[in-house]
Amino acid sequence: IDSLRKTGKLDDTIIVFAGDNGLALGRHGLMGKQNLYDHSLHVPLIMSGPNIPKGDSTQALVYTADIYPTLCDLIGINIPETVLGSSFYALFNQSTGAHRDYLYFVYKELMRSVQLNGYKLIEYHVHGNRHSQLFDLNNDPMETVNLVDELSHKSIVSTLRNKLDEAREEFNDHQAPFDSFWEGFEY
Repeated sequence: IDSLRKTGKLDDTIIVFAGDNGLALGRHGLMGKQNLYDHSLHVPLIMSGPNIPKGDSTQALVYTADIYPTLCDLIGINIPETVLGSSFYALFNQSTGAHRDYLYFVYKELMRSVQLNGYKLIEYHVHGNRHSQLFDLNNDPMETVNLVDELSHKSIVSTLRNKLDEAREEFNDHQAPFDSFWEGFEY
């Protein structure tokens, strides 16, 4: 930053800080990234530069794939049609708002997850066995209380499983070899 400041280019430079997804480091009894818990998915994202309000923050749902199209919008160039993400530029011009209404996560043919309205559903399909977890992220941000079998959450599970199926289509998640996850999936 000092060299940008010395050359007078700091005010014309967009700086993006984003991290890689984290390691479990023993959380949930796991080591590594092979899971869909928040501690292994959530990454920091900080942007600074022209047309980016200083000091603002948001809890809006975005993917790292959304960074590139946002940069295109910030510098005024067309977003290539081949780009997977979508620009969250509009978030810079509003104090509250949403970019995406849900997030979808995939790990090989073993796991799928969807996060919507403060809940996260994780579906597992490992060696022919299915297992589900539902977390209320507002009241259980560490994802430790599985609510999937609670009768009071039955409609939430159903809604999230339907959203999971929608995401499957939206993200074209039915390609070999990972399509085996969907064998026997019921929603």
